[in-house]
Amino acid sequence: MSKIKDRKILIINQASNYLTIGFANAFFEKFADVTLITGSIRVQGEELNPEIKVHYIHRWVERPMHKKLWSYMGALWKFFLLIRTQYGKHEVFFVSVPPMGYLLNLLLPNRFSMVIWDVYPDTFKITGMKASHPLYRTWAHLNKKSFIKAYRLFTIGDKMAELIEQYVVKEKILIQPIWSIFQENSRFPKVDNPFVKAHNLEGKFVVQYSGNIGLAHKVEVLVQLAEKMQVHQHILFQIIGRGPRKSVLEKIVEEKGLPNCQFLPFQSEEMFPYSLSAADLGVVILDEATAKGSVPSKSYNLMSYGLPALYIAGPDSELAAYADKYKHAACFKQEEMDKADEFILALSASDALWNKYSKNAEIAATYFRRDNADRFVEKYLG
Repeated sequence: MSKIKDRKILIINQASNYLTIGFANAFFEKFADVTLITGSIRVQGEELNPEIKVHYIHRWVERPMHKKLWSYMGALWKFFLLIRTQYGKHEVFFVSVPPMGYLLNLLLPNRFSMVIWDVYPDTFKITGMKASHPLYRTWAHLNKKSFIKAYRLFTIGDKMAELIEQYVVKEKILIQPIWSIFQENSRFPKVDNPFVKAHNLEGKFVVQYSGNIGLAHKVEVLVQLAEKMQVHQHILFQIIGRGPRKSVLEKIVEEKGLPNCQFLPFQSEEMFPYSLSAADLGVVILDEATAKGSVPSKSYNLMSYGLPALYIAGPDSELAAYADKYKHAACFKQEEMDKADEFILALSASDALWNKYSKNAEIAATYFRRDNADRFVEKYLG
């Protein structure tokens, strides 16, 4: 099939990952001219088609916060200048970083589309910011103008669409799920898993959180569960990642003398499949103030590996909707840790129950495959 030659696509994302690569490759199946402006490309499985043009800017800086903000503002300025001077005839497809990047469509005449999977300014509620704050009010006001002007406005789930409806009419929003890094269940058996052997996990039921350990991630709930369940010596709570709260939580674990709580750094790309395979139960935590406006990508990775999940999130979240729809996970509020430990105990005690949740996770994963990238492009073309 011949490609579209009279339209050019420009994808912008300061920190490109497997999702950005998937979008770019899917667009290149339909369009002859596709360019990516980015600060970095993190390859996780799928490679970027070498015929896609790449224009590099400075990399995204994750921390400290002041450098992160400067990185964001610098990227915004670069995106603006490049689109204005070199890519004025391109249609723009914005993905993720910096989070305010889609607001450039208020300053530029290009046909502009965006994928929203973290809803700002609503996410600021994590910090305690109220809707009356000047930054919150200004961003919310700009959202209304930006979203109505968008050519295509994508989000990844029904609950997130409900949240975005405060800014734009429902009919404007296109709902399209994303996909996992992993496209099949390649979970490694524990008996052959080097990560299991390296960290003495044989005979343990591993409850694993892997991700950032920041002020907003509420990982302390896992430490609380570990304290409640320390009499169950076969259950190990494993926290993998980094962030400003990690040292605080490590100190709490040390002071309480919890032998069932293990901290590890982020694993390498090569070791990640093994560390994920070591889990018997994956944990995803969202602050209830913003749970409706976000879905961590780890949720899909757990599904792909057929791993049951424990979601700590509000009942109005996308995660709660997933748990209810696919029956692969249980979702509890932070005040429901008694129910959470009952769920963990039940799974650890019953192979039949664990296998039921595992099979449901594999079925759920079929809805979050790489061909979802192609569906984005199909909806983009209308």
